[in-house]
Amino acid sequence: MHHQQFLPGGYERTPDCFDELVAENGCARAPAAAIAKFIEKHGPMELKRRQSQLDQTISTMGVCFTLYNEGQNIDRAWPLDVMPRTIPYSEWRKTSAGLTQRLTALNLFIDDLYHDQRILKAGVVPAELVLESKNFLAPCQGKSPRFGVWANICGTDLVRDEHGQFLVLEDNLRVPSGVSYMLENRTVMKRVFPELFADSTIVPVDDYPYQLWKMLASLSPRPGDVPCIVVLTPGIFNSAYFEHSYLAQQMGVDLVENSDLFVTEQGVFLKTLHGAKRVDVIYRRVDDIFLDPLVFRKDSVLGVPGLFQAWADGLVSIANAPGSGVADDKVIYAYVPQIIEYYLGEKPLIDNVETYLCSEPAARGYVLANLDKLVVKPANESGGYGILIGPRSTEQERADMAKAIVENPRNFIAQPTLKLSTAPTLCDGFLEPRHLDLRPFILQGAELYCSTGGLSRVALRKGSLVVNSSQGGGSKDTWIINDEV
Repeated sequence: MHHQQFLPGGYERTPDCFDELVAENGCARAPAAAIAKFIEKHGPMELKRRQSQLDQTISTMGVCFTLYNEGQNIDRAWPLDVMPRTIPYSEWRKTSAGLTQRLTALNLFIDDLYHDQRILKAGVVPAELVLESKNFLAPCQGKSPRFGVWANICGTDLVRDEHGQFLVLEDNLRVPSGVSYMLENRTVMKRVFPELFADSTIVPVDDYPYQLWKMLASLSPRPGDVPCIVVLTPGIFNSAYFEHSYLAQQMGVDLVENSDLFVTEQGVFLKTLHGAKRVDVIYRRVDDIFLDPLVFRKDSVLGVPGLFQAWADGLVSIANAPGSGVADDKVIYAYVPQIIEYYLGEKPLIDNVETYLCSEPAARGYVLANLDKLVVKPANESGGYGILIGPRSTEQERADMAKAIVENPRNFIAQPTLKLSTAPTLCDGFLEPRHLDLRPFILQGAELYCSTGGLSRVALRKGSLVVNSSQGGGSKDTWIINDEV
């Protein structure tokens, strides 16, 4: 089989990094063959033309995300790069098995924490790490969501190291977002590259809304009837509001705010023009501490009074269940391999990134002595905030971080600075390597499901490792190429 030189105009791979599309010899990797042919046939100028067609399509479709800037909400067009990222299906099968293994174990772990706490008694995970975590919600103790599953929707962030191995960077078990962009990216790419979809074996992603609906329906406390499912949003000012409305519309269910719901002894009800309608399942996009002012934050204006009790009494299901965030903590993350072994008796199919816990004296000493080489993260921040990237930091930033670690060691973990994989990305009209990660979405209700690929996020600034859209990152369509045909 003839593998052509991949990219005209001397694409330069980043030394020591795994490139997702270009092999060491400069030729296209097998899953990227169709794109290589396309570029060979049409030339690099055509990519620029397709990128502007793509940007136009995104703005016509109204795909946007919200940035917070100095107290203002700014809607930006969603940034999608014209060059897809390709992964062979044979590899993805193993990866998705690793992701479902991980979520299964994490759900057994959360359920154990709110019941017998066997894993803490066995000393596998230090009790104080869990019991002193602000994500361990005491009111959830003794409660049992349907199937014993707390985190029904998980977005796990994966990266590839310099050998091309997938590693888990973190698990998002509270209110993971981004799946609407995975779906919209595909819709846009199909319009812009119809010929590539006609002659490639790209596995579809569009069954996700149905799989999400099916998983939510399996949680209904009134099996047998068509369940009433709602998506609960904090409202139009939330940065992920586009996604809330998109998913509700794709599933054919109501998008509601707290003022649309009320609770009686019979359950949770939705106000409609035809009177009240009983709700079976709430897909919540509101953080759990705001869900019910009677139980959590008294000042919450986003919650529904009485909702927690209705859930505890089994009158309504909430996905993800309140309290599932206890396993969504970068310190707990360090123990996930042991958690998998403890509950499943299996070795993890996907490894963690090596992690140093600043709460352990020896590890803390190492971290403080090597701040210039490590990435340090706060245990509970999301969106790329509060992170120190050692090799790119100033002396002052390292001094500030050292002080913060010494004052509150439990709140920090450190990891080696990874050589994240790269992929060719159109920047100012030229293809250049940019670092990227991948967020697949895993569902667990009556059954387990893992998305085909996920949302690939790319750091658009040269050399940057920060892929979050709130920090100037972009995205790519993720093509799982069926190599088993």
